[in-house]
Amino acid sequence: MSGEREQQGRKPRADVQRNRTALLEVAQRHFLQHGVGTSLDAVAKEAGVGAGTLYRHFPTREALLAAVLQTRSEELVARREDIVRLGDASEALRQWLRAMEEYFSAFSGLPEPLMAAARAQEPGNPLTLPCDQLIATTDEYVRAAQQAGDTRASVKGYDLFLASVSVAWVRGTGTVDEESLDRLRALIEDGYREHDVQNNRT
Repeated sequence: MSGEREQQGRKPRADVQRNRTALLEVAQRHFLQHGVGTSLDAVAKEAGVGAGTLYRHFPTREALLAAVLQTRSEELVARREDIVRLGDASEALRQWLRAMEEYFSAFSGLPEPLMAAARAQEPGNPLTLPCDQLIATTDEYVRAAQQAGDTRASVKGYDLFLASVSVAWVRGTGTVDEESLDRLRALIEDGYREHDVQNNRT
């Protein structure tokens, strides 16, 4: 009897996890297809739960978005592992900025809430933590490039985080071609690179 009661006690937890997993899978698909402004009611319906269940798991759109981004972070971690093996601080920083740009471009409309969270620094915003983590990682790459003499001493990880979000935003508008994006990336790189080093390499 006690074993049966123990199993019954575990069932709600299994159901809760199953609902959460279903919501994240459906939400990711909807974000990919319709952008971050997709209907949350539609997400709940397709996941087979009520809107109340969705909001118990994810009280706000930002909370759901942050959870979905966490499930996609493995791709960024894999890119980071590849970048670490480069052994070139300047190239590592450049590739990390491109990796972040790709990450920020995952869903239509994603750059706006990320930029707002990074600027506001509100502890209650679920997107603040992932932004802070990305800024801290960018700071590591910036410091390494500065120590190598390739990046200006005044540059901060926060600056280049915002630059990557901005490129992702421009990219998401669908109004520019890849050549224009490359020029924009080059302008950003020219802004953070140490010019004496650039002149010595040309």
